Formats: sequence, C-alpha cells, structure tokens
Amino acid sequence: MKAATSQRKAEQLAVLARDPGADRKMGWFDDFHLTHRALPEIARDEVDAAVTLLGRRLSFPLIISSMTGGEGRLMRQINRNLALAAEAEDVGLGVGSQRVMFAHPAARGSFELRPLAPHALLLANLGAVQLNYGFGLAECRAAVAAVGADALCLHLNPLQEAVQREGNTDFRGLAAKIGRIVRGLNVPVIVKEVGAGLSLADARRLVQNGVRYLDVAGAGGTSWSRIEHKRQRPTEPGDQLGLLFQDWGVPTPQALLALRPLRYRVTLLASGGLRSGLDMAKAVVLGATACGLAAPFLAPARQSPAAVAAVIRRLRREFETAMFLLGCRRVADLRGRLELLQNDRG
Repeated sequence: MKAATSQRKAEQLAVLARDPGADRKMGWFDDFHLTHRALPEIARDEVDAAVTLLGRRLSFPLIISSMTGGEGRLMRQINRNLALAAEAEDVGLGVGSQRVMFAHPAARGSFELRPLAPHALLLANLGAVQLNYGFGLAECRAAVAAVGADALCLHLNPLQEAVQREGNTDFRGLAAKIGRIVRGLNVPVIVKEVGAGLSLADARRLVQNGVRYLDVAGAGGTSWSRIEHKRQRPTEPGDQLGLLFQDWGVPTPQALLALRPLRYRVTLLASGGLRSGLDMAKAVVLGATACGLAAPFLAPARQSPAAVAAVIRRLRREFETAMFLLGCRRVADLRGRLELLQNDRG
C-alpha cells in the first residue's frame, strides 16, 4: 500500500497544480450579504479577532485546512512551511491524511510538526472509513502522537472513495465506530467532510455517538471528485463519473444553516469554498467558530513560510475589516447572529 498511497498523494497535488477547474469557485458565500454600518460606533483598532479553540489562542478564526499527506521532500517542505507560518501568525493547521505513515514509517517525519509549531493549534487526520479496514484506537492515538496534535480529524469522503478506482467504499457502521474513538481518545475528535458537506441527519447521528466538533466542509471549493477523475484513466469509454459529480454536495453556507438546530450541542467549523476573510466573516455569522481554508495556501506552501504568512495576514485584514464595518469589536459579537445579514437573507 505504501507506494500506492504516496503516489496517489503526489498525483493529487499534481492535478491541483495544473487543473484550475479543480477549484470549483462556486461563490456560494456571494449569495449572502452583510448589513453595512455607516455608523459602526467603534474604532478600527478596537477590533479584536482573536478566539480560543481547543485550548489554543488563534489571532483570528483561521485553520489552514488539511492539504496533503504522504512522504517525500515536497510533502515535508509543504508541511514545514505551513507549520512555521501557523506558529508565527497564531493560526491553526490541520495535516493531510496520515494513513501513509502506517505502511511507510519514514513518512511519519513529515507529520512531526509540534517542534516547529510549539504553540499552534495542530490537528491530526485519518480517514474515518479506515475504521472499517483494520484501523482502530491504536492508529488514532499514533496519528495524534506523531503530530503532537490537539485533536484528531476523522474525515468522511464517500464521494472521493466512490470515484477513486482504488477507493475504500465500505461505510457501514461508521457512526458507532467513530463514537468508540471519541470515548477512547484523550483528545477531542473533529468529524469533517472533505468537500460535499454534512446534512442535519448525519450530524445528528454523529452527535448521538458523542461527537462535539463538526466541520461541515461543504461543496463549492476544491472538488476531490474532479481530482480523482483527472488522475486516473477511465475504466470504460465515456467514463465521466468524477466530472458528473464534481459539484455534488451541500454548499457550505447551506450546511451551516441546516445545522443551526445543533448549535448549542456542537462546535461548528466551516470549510469548503471559502476564499477570503469576508467569506470567513459570513461563515461565522452563519454559526462557525472557526474557518478552514486550503486552496489559497497550496502555491505559497511550495515557496516559503513567509509566502504562507503573507496570505494569512491578508485574510486577517479582510476579516477584521468586515468586523469593523459591522460594528463588532469581538468575534463573539459576530457568531451566529443572522440579524447581521441583510433582510433578503435574514
């Protein structure tokens, strides 16, 4: 498996780099408009966008989302650059899938980020479906230990697995197995989709099994269905499965609204199609505690920590500007307040 897994991760990165269409840029957040305050009654320098998540302070509600997992020089370089920038700018970072390190122990080094980011919020990551393919509590603990993580992301990706020729598609009984991991692990578990969104029914099932952190990871951004289509030969003439489903899923804003009935029982994170600090502000208004972005960081992560940090600072300025124009001094003044949307959405 080790060669296949590492090669697949490299191929996915290559598709992301050469195929602009992999970022669907659906602009779902553009449908939501915030109410401008011509009299915000605060000073710009009063705005404090800092939040606390999982015991770590974030300078604003940003998590650099899971981007890549694997071994090799490029993977190590990307993760190193992201970790150093996350530490310098006080934001969170989630690593890509750590499955490869169990088949290829040398890959563990690309995930050992705590020495580079001693104070940053770090998230480990495994595919939840692997709980049906031999993984269990021991592997989850090992993934957390490798990163020095504050929490473990268990990602759900049935669409990607269905399109991927070598995909693992046995998703039976996963909610209960995730629940066992939640009860047995000594750090919180975040369950996240990877770009097709979470429905209220699925969220409720996860909550019933003890999950208290959900990343809706909706449609509208990077399409892993399209990426899988691009990285492999069709199984038969006219096979367009990955393209047919490239825009499948619940858009992130709609997923946040759909999960509002659970807002007092779970912490919601938003990823999928966010491309600016303004999108982040809208996601927080819709109920998110923090926001995950990945695509804007991929090219900078190949360059340097400074290039990554520059993107972070741009996003922070955009987010803080939105807060100022809404008259909000603190993120708590923003979160979940649908009355900040214009009347056509409020």
